[in-house]
Amino acid sequence: MVARIANRENALRFNRAIALSAAVLLATSLGLAACSSGDDLDPDIVTVNGGEPQNPLVPTNTNENMGGRVVDRLFAGLKYYDADGVAHDEVADKIETTDNKSYRITIKPDWKFSDGTAVTAKSFVDAWNYGALGTNAQLQSYVFTPIVGFEDVSAEQPKAQTMSGLKVVDDRTFTVELKSPSIDFEDALGYAPFYPLPESAYKDIKAFGENPVGNGPYKFSENGSWEHNVKIDLVPNPEYHGGRAPKNKGLRFVMYQSYDTAYADLQSGNLDALDTIPDSALGAYKQDLGDRAITKPTAQNQHIGVQANVPHFSGEEGLLRRRAISMAINREQIAENIFHGTRVPARDFTASTLPGFNGNLPGSEVFDYNPEEAKKVWAQADAISPWSGRYEIAYNSDGGHQALFEAVANGVKNTLGIESIAVPYPTFKNIRDEVNAHTIGKAFRYGWQGDYPTMLQFLTSQYYSHSETNNVDYNNPEVDRLFNEALAAPTQEESYKIVAQAQTLMIKDMADIPLVDYVAAAGRSDQVTKAELGWSGLFDFENIEK
Repeated sequence: MVARIANRENALRFNRAIALSAAVLLATSLGLAACSSGDDLDPDIVTVNGGEPQNPLVPTNTNENMGGRVVDRLFAGLKYYDADGVAHDEVADKIETTDNKSYRITIKPDWKFSDGTAVTAKSFVDAWNYGALGTNAQLQSYVFTPIVGFEDVSAEQPKAQTMSGLKVVDDRTFTVELKSPSIDFEDALGYAPFYPLPESAYKDIKAFGENPVGNGPYKFSENGSWEHNVKIDLVPNPEYHGGRAPKNKGLRFVMYQSYDTAYADLQSGNLDALDTIPDSALGAYKQDLGDRAITKPTAQNQHIGVQANVPHFSGEEGLLRRRAISMAINREQIAENIFHGTRVPARDFTASTLPGFNGNLPGSEVFDYNPEEAKKVWAQADAISPWSGRYEIAYNSDGGHQALFEAVANGVKNTLGIESIAVPYPTFKNIRDEVNAHTIGKAFRYGWQGDYPTMLQFLTSQYYSHSETNNVDYNNPEVDRLFNEALAAPTQEESYKIVAQAQTLMIKDMADIPLVDYVAAAGRSDQVTKAELGWSGLFDFENIEK
């Protein structure tokens, strides 16, 4: 989201499971009631599947899919991405540079937030500085790393409150100075952490996130539109005049706890668009939906992560165990038997649809099913420290992941001869809270749903040693250096070569365990005349038509 952690999803999109179980069950019934015939919802409003965002809806602190899909509707950046992932100017009038290092940015006149206040150059600069400031602990702060002065601002005890590389020239103009040239920077300017904020946000940022005021194509229908664990209602923002003007009268994000329930609602006409067909319906959804079935390769992946504080998973022993587990997983069989071809085996740490993808990196045979080698490598780990306990993989049960992670756990059990189970958490928020707090204590599913279509967006967000979205404690200074070099490359082709070098080292380190990439399976109801998936696997929400 998933970005983001996926979701954006996230990313890339991430409390305690038992304590919240009763509340979640109640929320489920409320969420389903929100779509029932007893609701006075305008029939022209488009209902789409969603989930409870992890945090208040502040762009620089939203790194997961369920919050990200809403934030991207409420805010407009300097650029936006169309359904094919092509970047277009949105609030930006001109973005000028001669060297990919020094930028002069001019915004269009007469832009306003939904409360009527002006969007100015200062709205961007202040928001970026807020996102970078270490004491604000924003999950997306890593995106400001290239800007001069980031280190002073982002420190645990900041030496400065604002980045010296940002300067407001006048109401419509600001400049950005990067530490080195960045081939990705301009394309990144449609990504959520680069959105502007109104002055009112800083009075109480948490309260703002509960009722955000943005400058995007939609706004909250009213204060309190976010009914937690139930729904979020959006309506078109009359102050918006960019390239994403809605072709519908609004959106309702319905928070389901089960994709099976969402799919039943889609079939009965109680849900207009569903971006994830449940595993149970993948064999039949094309027949069920006919021309309303949607299939598209997208920039999404699923991985297994494990943090260094989990016993047996640090140092050389942890490296060997991650390699063994990877070779104990039959990705081909899972992709075909469970997902009916709507997943493909992962071959790197990004996604196979992205420009520059290389599925034959040195060492990538560790992603092949090889049970005999897996046993040998596991024995090497046992020679360092004998295995004890059981291998647990946490997954969120509201995301349709049960079949995948039970299959993975069974493969590990059968190949390595250890006790291995998949552990359900009720919601995505539950699992993300524990991952971010480093208290999860077991392996966990996580994925990424692209925020802009480059391999470096996937890699820097999740594997930079200093990224707040680095969920697996990965730290290799040489990989950091190669990421920086790839960003500074003079051409995309040169950048791709350096990315391949970085990923080769990541494979050697087994930064985490890539599982599958996505071929998205989605659907629309018979009430919808047009609904298309974008490049990242999310709907092109503004262009859904009823």
